[in-house]
Amino acid sequence: MEEKLKVRVSNVTKQYDLYKQKSDKVKALFKFSKKNIPTFWALRGVSFDVYDGETVGLIGINGSGKSTLSNIIAGIIPPTTGDAIVNGDTSIIAISAGLKNQLTGLENIRLKALMTGKTNHEIDEVMDSIIEFADIGDFVNQPVKSYSSGMRSRLGFAIAVHTDPDILIIDEALSVGDETFYQKCVDKMLEFKAQGKTIFFVSHSLNQVKKLCDKIIWMHYGEVRMIGPAEEVAAEYQKFINDFKAKSAKEKKDYQNKHKDDQKKFDVRQYLDDRMKEATTKDEKQILKQQFAEEKITDRMAKSTKAVLVLLVTAVIFLIGVHLSGNSLSHVILGSGISDEQIEETHINSNDKSSDRIMSLDDERY
Repeated sequence: MEEKLKVRVSNVTKQYDLYKQKSDKVKALFKFSKKNIPTFWALRGVSFDVYDGETVGLIGINGSGKSTLSNIIAGIIPPTTGDAIVNGDTSIIAISAGLKNQLTGLENIRLKALMTGKTNHEIDEVMDSIIEFADIGDFVNQPVKSYSSGMRSRLGFAIAVHTDPDILIIDEALSVGDETFYQKCVDKMLEFKAQGKTIFFVSHSLNQVKKLCDKIIWMHYGEVRMIGPAEEVAAEYQKFINDFKAKSAKEKKDYQNKHKDDQKKFDVRQYLDDRMKEATTKDEKQILKQQFAEEKITDRMAKSTKAVLVLLVTAVIFLIGVHLSGNSLSHVILGSGISDEQIEETHINSNDKSSDRIMSLDDERY
């Protein structure tokens, strides 16, 4: 039987602007170009396919892009370029993800379930099961802001698994629970796996990933360094970790700085040129052009945005000029040949004629 494609990530990049001050963000709104604003590419040309029923581990050191990638797959943030095609409903589990601090646990359960499309009746049917799974006791009636990180994680996991998603994304949510809750989560994941659901598991624990996943994607400073069977990729990743630990403090720092600089200097247009050279068909080239449209690259404003901004600025300047000139807007619109006094006199005469007409009608009546 042919495998069903569940997630296709194709040439995905994610760019963030590095503003030094908050005021720089406001200034950037009025600039036509962002050339002078330093940027950081959290993802650099990520591509892979995941099929129905696969459990995929996302591993990598801090800053490798694991959480950014999982948020793009979940639809929480958009990619800068490329496509993330997801065939099914997703549910992401991260520490306190989507929980409102001012609301109680019960209120958060209902809110998050309603956001997934469930009715109040359907929520009532699973409410007790969610509360039992979360195992946070009387705190379910308290505001989430009073919860520990472990309690937040348990509540988030309990809600997510009871929405019955097609694709489950777990981002470090098992790193804060006790052994009992961890085993409960593992059992639920294995149950989902048996049902043929697709799971993405983000974790720093290589043992957890090897135990639960069929395939591993090793992210390294925004790029896919390796993808393949879990045991094979885990072995290579462990070798890298051992080699990295053996470096001196200076060597570690130099290694990290070099790769971070590469992320800042990433040339998305050069990446596109390289992919265009590799494309063998006209359709492939057309897809690449759509994925890397000029407005997506964020180097310049789209022409339509520029036109609207120019019209808006022109209108504001015009209105300010009218105000400073001391003339009324009607005087400016009707023409400089008519004075404000003439306009006012015309308005008075019009009112007088209306009054005369009313008086004439009253005379006729009597």
